[in-house]
Amino acid sequence: MVRLYLFAEGQTEQTFADISIKPHLAQYEVFMHNPILIAHARKKGKVHRGGGRKYVPMKEDIMRFLKQEKAPDVFFTTMIDLYAIHPDFPGLAQSESISQDPLQRVEFLEERFAEDIGDRRFIPYIQLHEYEAYLFSDPTCFEYLDAGRTKEIEALQAIASQYQTPELINDGQQTAPSKRIIAQFPDYGKAKSVFGPHLAEQIGLQVIRSKCSHFDKWLSRLESLNGEGII
Repeated sequence: MVRLYLFAEGQTEQTFADISIKPHLAQYEVFMHNPILIAHARKKGKVHRGGGRKYVPMKEDIMRFLKQEKAPDVFFTTMIDLYAIHPDFPGLAQSESISQDPLQRVEFLEERFAEDIGDRRFIPYIQLHEYEAYLFSDPTCFEYLDAGRTKEIEALQAIASQYQTPELINDGQQTAPSKRIIAQFPDYGKAKSVFGPHLAEQIGLQVIRSKCSHFDKWLSRLESLNGEGII
């Protein structure tokens, strides 16, 4: 049995991790604490969490937890977006040279992130390009919002069919996964943190894993942690 802390970028990831990933990992005896919103600032001694991506307060937050939990069977991971990642993120400038390969780039950034934290128990995960990519694994999930919006769902299916994997739907300001969804379902943008996790639940982790190899690789690593807990 091992324990896991997950730092989520926003409430959407926080809820998704709580209702889908947490019970799944429990089957592997990997027990996740309630997902924590990542810090984005510290002012007057108070930590402000969620919705921000500044690296320094994020790192300080993670380091603080690492110092508090020193046992070898306690692990730490993240769910943050590659989309609009902050300029001070380690390795970001160097990663521009491999930007033509988004998967290689995100793995490079995760390696730099792990090196900068410097603890074997830390397993960084950066979503390629953002959480809403998972929802393109099966756009019929949007029937959960409105079963009568056939044309809108077909439009999302047409987008998904253009890419080898939903994770490659790009990170443009108007063409990122969330922007494309909001263009068809404006109500999604008003309550992402509510709709997003439940739409993913409609799809199911296995389908998402089958379409999103980067996500699958990360989840497989978390599933294996019980064998790494004692060194």
